[in-house]
Amino acid sequence: MSTAPTIPVFKLYGETHHWPTPDLLHCESIPERSALHDWHIRPHRHADLVHLLHIARGQVELELEGSHQPLQGPLVIVVPSMSIHGFRFSPDVDGHIITLALPLVEHLAQASSGGLLQQAASHQLTQPDSARRIATLVAQIDEEYRHPAPGRARMLEALIQALVVALSRLQESAGRGARGSHRPQERGHQHLVNYQALIEAQFRRQPSVEQFAAQLGMSSAHLNTLCRRLADRSALQLLHERLLLEAKRQLTYTNMTVSQVSDSLGFSEPAYFTRFFKRHTGLSPREFRLRQQSGEPHKQDAPGQTG
Repeated sequence: MSTAPTIPVFKLYGETHHWPTPDLLHCESIPERSALHDWHIRPHRHADLVHLLHIARGQVELELEGSHQPLQGPLVIVVPSMSIHGFRFSPDVDGHIITLALPLVEHLAQASSGGLLQQAASHQLTQPDSARRIATLVAQIDEEYRHPAPGRARMLEALIQALVVALSRLQESAGRGARGSHRPQERGHQHLVNYQALIEAQFRRQPSVEQFAAQLGMSSAHLNTLCRRLADRSALQLLHERLLLEAKRQLTYTNMTVSQVSDSLGFSEPAYFTRFFKRHTGLSPREFRLRQQSGEPHKQDAPGQTG
């Protein structure tokens, strides 16, 4: 659409800084963020994130691909990647926003539960049992996210899978597409989705942008132009962001040495990996691991800062 170049591409909920956590999921209440923006999140899109909004009570005006829809809780809204969206909440709104990074979305799709995450939709929770079940799962995700405990990553994955399955059941009972709104992606959007899928499958080998472009049947210049237009980053930056996310996860959740992490991510030597990591985070891998173990936030990666 003609207005697409003016639509900001956010890394998180109204933000432009990097994904703030080694987790593949981010959860926060709607009031704690929206109140800072006068309850209005202006239209934007995400190149590689999916939103699940649970509104227990209150109203929201959903702007999706240029259309406006007033909605009343309790309900769940699904906003897939690349969809231009905005929200205007009532000040009495109560609910949560769960943001899923692309690797987790891909995993859910492979587990046959992810089709729901590829289509924009709103699901009104008209049945008390369904509303209670969804609210319980969201509350459990929020509790697990805010209070880390052993097995946290596995628990969060299990809970989000349960939530997606519960929402899929709602969608099926309501009839396919009865409450959803879906606009076919532009061809360029599909190319970006395909490139992101290639990154997910091959990032550990670190193919060149030229090799990725050849697999997609286009020139590297065309791929770079497409990524900058739709994701506001170069093709190489998207690959580097995936490498960085995996490095953070391994440094946080495994006992692998820095050398082992370097090897697992396709770096020719640990010194090169250390320079790469420090250039993007301001910390060496060892410093990052020590901060994660101590629970001390790194100001560049801490949630809650606006870009």
